[in-house]
Amino acid sequence: MATIKDVARLAGVSYTTVSHVLNQTRPVSSDARERVLAAVKELDYVPSALARSLRSKVTGSIGLIIPNNTNPYFSELARGIEDHCYGAGYSVILCNSDDDPDKQRDYLQVLQTKHCDGLIIATLNQADLNPAGKLDIPTVLLDRAPKELDIDLVSTDNAVGGSLAARHLLDLRRCRVACIAGPDGLELSDERVRGFRQTLEQGGLALADSDLLHADFSGIGGYQAAMRLLQGRPADQRPDAIFCCNDMMAIGVLRAAGELQIEVPGELSVVGFDDIELAQFVHPPLTTVAQNTRKLGNLTAQFLLERIADPSLPARRETVAPQLQLRGSTAPRVNPT
Repeated sequence: MATIKDVARLAGVSYTTVSHVLNQTRPVSSDARERVLAAVKELDYVPSALARSLRSKVTGSIGLIIPNNTNPYFSELARGIEDHCYGAGYSVILCNSDDDPDKQRDYLQVLQTKHCDGLIIATLNQADLNPAGKLDIPTVLLDRAPKELDIDLVSTDNAVGGSLAARHLLDLRRCRVACIAGPDGLELSDERVRGFRQTLEQGGLALADSDLLHADFSGIGGYQAAMRLLQGRPADQRPDAIFCCNDMMAIGVLRAAGELQIEVPGELSVVGFDDIELAQFVHPPLTTVAQNTRKLGNLTAQFLLERIADPSLPARRETVAPQLQLRGSTAPRVNPT
């Protein structure tokens, strides 16, 4: 790969002259300019983006750390962020933390070493912050990140989402309702369960502790939890509705119901959370609490670009209200009494 010194040697000028021609930082004679541009073309020379960024203090890159981009929710969210950033002239560097604090800390160091102009982080640990409770780079938090930090945050109103799911199942006159939550202790999931439980209680139903299971937000996790809830119980004792705290677990429930020959939505109604693209293509199509991931991604990217442009802005909080997306996995209870 050609270097700036190779260009200077071929053009018969100093490498500082080459730099002035390429960066338009000082007038250069037309003869020298033409020889430099001809050498650049002949050698197929590409200026170093890193060198330019060190001079300008701007790299045109954004770091994005998410738990796992094999989860369609995070991949769709990342796409919304990338689209917005690309339209503004930024590239996105994607990192998967796998919910591993050590791995996330390593990525934070790498992204800061690369002089990214800003960061978007879906999870954050107190140990990653400086003594002022922040990061030494413009940052916006998203999704699972703690809400008490003095850092820009974009999130969904998870409690409202859980309440929407409960109200829908109450309206369908479902009476034996179960819930498959995310990992135990994860605030995002706990908020969804809390909104779901409170609305059920207001409607005269209780969510029994035995009917609240935790899984890992994966399809296999939802499948295994559904088997525990449905398998081996008489029809009049097993749940007639299951709310899952994300769509992938709900898709796992649909698989379990199919294997057990439990008809959805007549015998069992299933509600998810996220509204990933796949939700409308499973059978039956999944009723879900829609987060509008593209909107969340675009809004998060917008917040970060505004933070980069003006670091003195006060910390902002934006909570996006979810909506219920009705599809074929829910229906009134069979033979309600």
